[in-house]
Amino acid sequence: MSITLHNLGFPRIGRRRELKFALEQYWRGELTQPQLLTVAAELRRTHWQWQAEAGIDLLPVGDFAYYDQVLTLSATLGVIPPRHRQGEIDLDTLFRVARGRAPSGQPAAAAEMTKYFNSNYHYLVPELTATQQFSIRWPQLFEEVQEAQALGYQVKPVLLGPVTFLHLAKTVGEPFDKLQLLPSLLQSYQQLLARFAELGVEWVQLDEPALALELAPDWQQAYETAYVTLQTVPVKLLLASYYGSVAHHQSLISALPVAGLHLDLVTAPEQLAPFAAALRPAQVLSAGVINGRNVWAAELDLLAQALAPYAQQLGERLWLAPSCSLLHTPVDLTLETELDPELKARLAFARQKLTELQQLQQLLQYPTSDAAQAIIAHCQQRRAQQAAAVDAKVTARLAALGAEDFKRQSVFLQRQVQQQATLRLPLLPTTTIGSFPQTAAIRQLRNRWRSGELADVEYTRLLQQITRDTIERQLKLGLDVLVHGEAERNDMVEYFGEQLQGIGFTRFGWVQSYGSRCVKPPLIYGDVSRPQPMTLAWAEYAQSLTDKPVKGMLTGPVTILHWSFVREDLPRETIAYQLGLAIRDEVADLQQAGIRIIQIDEPAFREGLPLKQSDWKTYLDWAVAAFRLCASVARDDTQIHTHMCYSEFNDTIEAIAAMDADVITIETSRSHMALLDVFEAFDYPNEIGPGVYDIHSPNIPTVAEMVALMQQAAKRIPLRQLWVNPDCGLKTRRWEEVEPALRHMVAAARELRRQLG
Repeated sequence: MSITLHNLGFPRIGRRRELKFALEQYWRGELTQPQLLTVAAELRRTHWQWQAEAGIDLLPVGDFAYYDQVLTLSATLGVIPPRHRQGEIDLDTLFRVARGRAPSGQPAAAAEMTKYFNSNYHYLVPELTATQQFSIRWPQLFEEVQEAQALGYQVKPVLLGPVTFLHLAKTVGEPFDKLQLLPSLLQSYQQLLARFAELGVEWVQLDEPALALELAPDWQQAYETAYVTLQTVPVKLLLASYYGSVAHHQSLISALPVAGLHLDLVTAPEQLAPFAAALRPAQVLSAGVINGRNVWAAELDLLAQALAPYAQQLGERLWLAPSCSLLHTPVDLTLETELDPELKARLAFARQKLTELQQLQQLLQYPTSDAAQAIIAHCQQRRAQQAAAVDAKVTARLAALGAEDFKRQSVFLQRQVQQQATLRLPLLPTTTIGSFPQTAAIRQLRNRWRSGELADVEYTRLLQQITRDTIERQLKLGLDVLVHGEAERNDMVEYFGEQLQGIGFTRFGWVQSYGSRCVKPPLIYGDVSRPQPMTLAWAEYAQSLTDKPVKGMLTGPVTILHWSFVREDLPRETIAYQLGLAIRDEVADLQQAGIRIIQIDEPAFREGLPLKQSDWKTYLDWAVAAFRLCASVARDDTQIHTHMCYSEFNDTIEAIAAMDADVITIETSRSHMALLDVFEAFDYPNEIGPGVYDIHSPNIPTVAEMVALMQQAAKRIPLRQLWVNPDCGLKTRRWEEVEPALRHMVAAARELRRQLG
């Protein structure tokens, strides 16, 4: 018996974020395009080599992207908005779509960006018109296949399947049914697959994660239509779905004429049995058993026990793989030389997960070998040593919570009166989301402090100077509600995690969020508590510099949870409440110190939604409760804000309203205020700040553009409920972009006040 190992995708940023830095240098004009392409080629070569050395039989090609793999496929199919078409599609075209500008060509409004299913990865939303034409226009996929083949590798091209591509796209222009484009889209897919066959490719992986959703009948029919059409292509198709169970579509999927199926058996191990039973005689079953979205080492001995009957039944038709692309995990654990050895022994990053696949293969093929017995012994020893860190005080505090701990003292309308009297803000108050530019000087300062070159006292003094400068800039701009700028923070989650008990950190555990933006998720390994205040000193200092209100800035419990690698021995709900208590204590301290506005950011609130809508209520109940646990300690005259970015709100609006934040700020500039339709239809009761400045683009919006956006917002939301703010924090932007954009934003608010008398 020979079990095939394959991989659904590998992180592309490089273990030291080489791609991130090369991209940013190229955008700044410090690197030529050939130099950028050289960095990318070296990364691909290295990643392929690592996978081959780990025994991966079929290497993924098509998982590399210069910004986003959905955008790469859009370019391949010629799905580029007219505003970004400036001649033939080239690399700079992709950057204009993603960022609104590139080193060449004219700037244009960037495409909409949103979360990829329930992950923290963001994709560029394809824009489709009723007369959309598909044609092969961008050769990156084919070039990379040839590149890998020239190195002697057997490759498996990986691309988004046609139905999921349509599902993720949005329509522009006159309304129409996206599915009417399926026949012409399938023609292009046939051409794509035929090109792969000409290159000598045997297997192609088509990702269809939309199958994990509860699909309407016409979308279910689309799958049958698509794969019946594609069965004539001269390559073998591996249909892959992930992020959840597809068992509710089992009869549909099992009937599709594909050569193999990939199942996510981490999120839904129970679906293995029915799919294995329905497998056709020559069909391959790929078991996604290594977690592609978390960093804890796999229980290989237990996995081998569960898979052994299927290995005997299927023989060579059983393949082993991660549950999904390893895009969501850091690259290489070997770099973590400073990590606590006991914690490090519990981890596996992307490279180590490939080794785990090889070890699992060993256990299944040679279960009595010395190597297999050594693997089993290691797993048993690790389990014996990794008893979770239990904090009896945290456990007792959670048990003592009652209904009153999850409610504000008064309803919003009563709170609003007190807040207006206290804050005395004008109509359409202006503010920002929290962070200001993290300049090279700030990063260098932090590095000097972390290395011990700079003493704590001097570090604090220099950061205070930066904070004072940030406050003075905001006062000069004329903003109504200020922020301290977060110069002391490395990341909105990591900063808090570093000050909480039960959370660990890596140095190189970077994961791509979008484009060149990378995050380093904390490791929640034990019970969480707050030993001391985390933000109080900075909030007090910033407020001492001005009579205008300065927001206290916190990251909410649901976002800390979703943007961390979380222990798997407790329900996520329990961990969210532990985090909620920690943030609640911070809110109480800020309020006691006289901070009148406190923002508890929850950008990941929607990210945690189960893919099946029928499962949403359970999640939304505890996610809302975790936020309310933080906020309920606030007095009526303390204004609680929250921020959510790049999410669709239509189907969660009731839960968002139930959070009962006094003010919510959201991303709306890329969607041209379309996201506000649901707030209008629902009659959202509290205050809203719809973003008018797209901070993910270096373009500086004009006063007229912002006025137009706010005029659209005013048609949907009562004026007394409206705030004026950017889409998100300004950490990634430069002051040369930020100051004129905010100056225009303040001018736009004043112009609207003038127009409204």
